[in-house]
Parts: sequence; structure tokens; C-alpha cells
Amino acid sequence: MSGPFGSKSIVRPSTSYGGIFDVDGKRRTLIELESRMGEPTFWNDQQGAQEVVKRVKSLKGTIEPFEGLMGRVQSALELEEMLALEPDEAMGADVEREIGEIEPALEQLRMRALLSGPDDHRDAQIEISAGAGGTEAQDWASMIMRMYTRWAERRGYEIEILDMSEGEEAGIKGAVLEIKGEFAYGFLKAESGVHRLVRISPFDSQARRHTSFASVHVIPAIDEEINIEIREEDIKMDVFRASGAGGQHVNKTSSAVRLTHIPTGLIAASQQQRSQHKNRDQAMKMLKNKLYQLELNKQLAKKAEMDASKMDISFGSQIRSYVFQPYTMVNDHRTELKITDIQKVMDGDVDPFIEAFLKQAAAEVTP
Repeated sequence: MSGPFGSKSIVRPSTSYGGIFDVDGKRRTLIELESRMGEPTFWNDQQGAQEVVKRVKSLKGTIEPFEGLMGRVQSALELEEMLALEPDEAMGADVEREIGEIEPALEQLRMRALLSGPDDHRDAQIEISAGAGGTEAQDWASMIMRMYTRWAERRGYEIEILDMSEGEEAGIKGAVLEIKGEFAYGFLKAESGVHRLVRISPFDSQARRHTSFASVHVIPAIDEEINIEIREEDIKMDVFRASGAGGQHVNKTSSAVRLTHIPTGLIAASQQQRSQHKNRDQAMKMLKNKLYQLELNKQLAKKAEMDASKMDISFGSQIRSYVFQPYTMVNDHRTELKITDIQKVMDGDVDPFIEAFLKQAAAEVTP
């Protein structure tokens, strides 16, 4: 729709964005939580209090920027009405520049508003596993790991390698990363699934085209104050020597730790630290993350759905394909978004896929 001064015209969020912001509802929740924070007994429950404080911070992080933008929108609308009566080229150019800044800012807030899940604000734990195919698949898994590392760096997030098993010739057999930053899980949850690579393998002396697979599983990283009780008698601990590429031992002591939670069969391992004690602590943290996710799945009655999402790392189960030859294309099979600049994607620009997935998910639940 054209404005009175040019091709751009401000769009009212109340009509273009529907009820996705639900600012009134967020304000009511904020008032309720701030009232609870004022109670004398608020800090008696340290864990619950910390969760409330984080929720308040998250709500303010949505409400305050939205209200600031609404002020700018209202000013632009008033100026637009004035220009319709008394055209002014210089003022029109200023308003058009303002609109050009408001629209992408509103879109950013819209994406933030899509992250309304109970754990979306948390850090993320990413588990990457190479599929069948030996060196080629292991190299692909390392490329996936680099892609998400670059994505996190672009956003200023902190990256910690919790565990990694290197391939015998190249790449990795698997890795677990923790991405620390606001709404890291909310964004990265869109990346869970099987990722398929098609390229001429650099490891094939006959330069044949190969198809490889790697799986990505993302869960929220729980905070230390969330109490996940694990009884010592429910834990089986195995120790082994940490190893690097080619099976060479990083050290001569059995410092690597693998913990198995006997009741659930969940496993967590760490070999990144030189100390067995530190590796056990790291593995225990990873195991708590997995147990928290498992309990959350039960509470939300979505355990079957989560299990179904962890498909075989093979043909027909991929969420996205990355084709290097005979053409270049990254194709998301869920949203049908296609991007031809594959190198840009591999350098961490996966936001278009994340945004498309979140928008599609929001549209599916919107009446």
C-alpha cells in the first residue's frame, strides 16, 4: 500500500501481526509476577524465585521494546496524516526512512514473540551424530558442528564443547555442544532432525558423488538451580581413556567418564577435561539435561512425538538437504524454503530456515 509521500506506508502491527504479541496478556502476567516478588516470603523458595526473576526479565525484554516501537509507529502515522494534507518532500523522506527502520524492528519482535515455549529462553544443548558412511559421514558431522558454531558466534552466544569423539581419518563421530545465550533453545529447537549432504566426496579417489547423513538433536540446557534428583544407586559409571584422532590417547589415565541412568537407559559421556572428577561433573550435568527433557515430555504428553522426531539417520527421514553438486541448493523439506548460496549457510546463516520453521509452527496453532 502506497503512502502519500512515496512507496512505503507504515503498517499497523495490530492488523499485520494479529494477536501474536499479546502484549496485554504479557502485561497482566508481569504485574502478577512482580506482585509475587514483593511478598516477604518470595525468596524462601530460591529455585522458584530464580525462575520468576528470569520470567520477569524475559517479559520486560518483549514488552518494553514493543512499547517503544509503538510510540515510533504512532508518530509516523500522525506525520503521514499531516503529509496527506500538506505534502513536504523533506519531511516525507524522513518519515520514509523511519518506516524503513520500524518494519525490520517489528519483524525482529515478531520472531521473539514466536518463542513462547516454557523453555525457549534457555541455553541449548546440541547433540550431533554422524550417520552410516564412515569418513564421509563423519566429515559431514564436523561441517554441521562448524555451521552451528558459526551461527552462535554471529549472535554473540557462548559455545562450550561438552563432549566430542573424533573420526579415525577426518571429521567427528559425534559431539555435544552447549550454546549459551538468550533464547538459544527457542531458536535451535527448529534444527532437530536429520541433515542430508550430497557432494562429490573429497575422500573418493574416483571423485564420485556421495550422499551422507548426520542427526541433530536439541534439548534445553537446564539451570543449576533446577533440582533434578539422581540417586547414586541409579547411576552406572564407566571410565575409559580419552582418545583423539586415529585412536591416539590424549593421556595415559582413564579420565573419560560415561554415566548410564539405569532406570531410563539415558547415557551421557565426557572426555574433554583431563580430570576424571571434572568429566564426571560435566557428564552429570548433561544427564540432568536429558532427564529434565524426558520429564518435560511426560508432563506435556509429547513423549511419542519427540521419539518420532528422532528418525533413522538415512534416506527419507531428513528435514533438510544440502546439495553441493551438480548444483548448489539448501532445501528445507518442512517449510520448502530453498537457498542457493550454500556456502553462506555453511558459514552459519541458518536464520532464514529457523524463522520459516517458527512462522510455520505459529501458523499451525493460530485459529
